Amino acid sequence: MTAAAPRTADCVVVGASFAGLACATALARAGLRVTVLEKKSDAGEKPHTTGIIVKEAIDEVALLEGLPPDMVRRVNGVRLYAPSVRPAMHNDMRHVDLAAPGYYFLTTDTPRVLRWLAGKAEAAGARMEYNRAFTGAVRTQDGFELGEAGRTRYLVGADGPRSRVAQALELGVNRKFLFGMEHEYAGVELAEPDKLHCFIDRKLAPGYIGWLVAGVGVAQAGLARRVAGGGIHTALSMAGRRARRSGSICEDGAETRAGGSCGPIRDSAPSARCAGCSTAFRAMRRSICCCGHGRCGGRRG
Repeated sequence: MTAAAPRTADCVVVGASFAGLACATALARAGLRVTVLEKKSDAGEKPHTTGIIVKEAIDEVALLEGLPPDMVRRVNGVRLYAPSVRPAMHNDMRHVDLAAPGYYFLTTDTPRVLRWLAGKAEAAGARMEYNRAFTGAVRTQDGFELGEAGRTRYLVGADGPRSRVAQALELGVNRKFLFGMEHEYAGVELAEPDKLHCFIDRKLAPGYIGWLVAGVGVAQAGLARRVAGGGIHTALSMAGRRARRSGSICEDGAETRAGGSCGPIRDSAPSARCAGCSTAFRAMRRSICCCGHGRCGGRRG
């Protein structure tokens, strides 16, 4: 018996992310043989993104024109809250509303949108290979050898800020990161659901913001911060300590509302705890924690 010849593609895309699936669809529609390698079992499993789409992307990416309306929610403006304001009543928080005629964001049911985009890629002719991690690439005269994944003329790394493709090929790598986490609260109504609520706090979210927005069937609450050193666990430890002191993380069994930055929430829910890092948070449709343990039942922010 002779060994089967390795599969050959014009382009292999590593990562069934928004960018990876858009790239795969465009190339497949142009007639190229495209394969998408995704280490997860499907494109919508534990997405590591808030899933907010800005109007520029909607206008410029033709693939998004057909997004099913039940997967998205329109948000028309931003409400920016002043720093270091801790009034007793959240309705008294200082803020400024920012809006532009015709401008909006879309919040999304991100897992469903990613699965929908994967379906578009497949319909265009792209081959989706799930449970297939990128293990390395060797440059050849006419492309790349990818081991069991076959051969390809072109290789696209759409596998996130710590891209293994970039590392394997000694390309430029990201060295400065925003570390973030987001919780999704089911059955929660916001007082101003048509706005993206942004909170500036140099202690809780230095270098970036906290946010609260009405998603598709959930309220999304999160924060991200720049960290000079110490890595992801240091960032989360610092954010967690400050969030607990401010009341914005609910401990097990507590019925307290989120404090300061989470004022527009109108509801509360029983809490849960991340099995990986013991971070406490309220019960949600999809629990989200950025601890990296992968045992939260949800996604990273």
